[in-house]
Amino acid sequence: MNSAPDSPAGTKILTMNRGSATLKAALFDAAAKEKMVLSIKADRADSLSGQVTIADSDGKSLLDTEVGSSDPDAALGALFDWLRKHGYLDGLAAAGHRIVHGGSQFTEPQRISVEFLAKLEALLPLDPDHLPGAIAGIQFISGMFPKLPQIACFDTAFHRGLPAVARMYALGRRLYDCGVRRYGFHGLSYEYVLGELRSLDGSLADGRVIIAHLGNGASMVALQGGKSVDTSMGFTPLEGLVMGTRSGDVDPGALIYLLEQGKMSPQELGEHLNKRSGLLGVSGSSEDMRDLLDKSPSDPHAAEAIELFCYRAKKYIGAYAAVLGGLDLLAFTGGIGEHAPLVREKICAGLNFLGIQLNPQRNLSNAALISRNGTPVKVRVIETNEDLMIVRHVRAALGWTQPSKNS
Repeated sequence: MNSAPDSPAGTKILTMNRGSATLKAALFDAAAKEKMVLSIKADRADSLSGQVTIADSDGKSLLDTEVGSSDPDAALGALFDWLRKHGYLDGLAAAGHRIVHGGSQFTEPQRISVEFLAKLEALLPLDPDHLPGAIAGIQFISGMFPKLPQIACFDTAFHRGLPAVARMYALGRRLYDCGVRRYGFHGLSYEYVLGELRSLDGSLADGRVIIAHLGNGASMVALQGGKSVDTSMGFTPLEGLVMGTRSGDVDPGALIYLLEQGKMSPQELGEHLNKRSGLLGVSGSSEDMRDLLDKSPSDPHAAEAIELFCYRAKKYIGAYAAVLGGLDLLAFTGGIGEHAPLVREKICAGLNFLGIQLNPQRNLSNAALISRNGTPVKVRVIETNEDLMIVRHVRAALGWTQPSKNS
């Protein structure tokens, strides 16, 4: 078999991860395969206080400016104006987009076309929080670069092989047939972390593995043989763990009660569950775990939010260890998973019966390996890199490399 051709010299790949009001992006040098040139972030892109920041590969700030417009596309406009002015768009070869929800039809990265966009727009009811911004970002780039190849990379694709028992809700069969099923998310992160675990731990990474992606959005996956066999997020990214502003698991009867008793309209309930719950709702002050850890000694509500976050994560680890029939490897990733030793400590406390024992010094220093030597379960901290995973999928989709073995 002939190997796939390398990308042309001097080309660049732009990765895009856009929500309704935020944008995270990166520019990679495709000729150097996986070298990041720039990291890009736009916060509060839909407000007058929106901020665009750009840093080089060493973290040196190159741009830090207010957008001054409530139009989300204004942030993209300011960003691309700066990139063009400074020559970073010369040789741009492709753009890759993180798409949170691919429904049941998109299980592999897709070359974006007019026909594809029409199919993606049909999925808007499944993910009204993320898809509109992603589609707008695709259209913005198409307007600037009509011939530029763009590749959609789906978070749900990693979980495409979920067993039926993990995919189904105990609802009427017709609802399952209509697509009301568990899809799973954070797939690009899980795919990257699995690749890192394979590099570090070899065949152990294809054993019984749990990865906890803990950030503002939080989820967990159980892996066997490198395949997703269960995951905490379901039909939407709202199910499962406590998150920054999302509730995670809630008794559906409580939601019916709120609707029937006129406490909330469907729109108000959706807003509450997605944007006013989780750490923010329980603490009453912040969705940021860093703030809550600082406040917790003197603020009982902040402390309670942290305890609930950790308790729910601990329950899922126990459940997934049961699903897997034991555990060989546990990995923490995401902003909280990578940088909050106290959270990892609280989650793992009392799990000695599963073979999980942390080394306190390693955990406190956010070391790559935080478990005690000789314990049955390795516990690792892995920095995730969804942008790099997107680059790999773009290169494979355009025939520059062979697809990842994790695909």
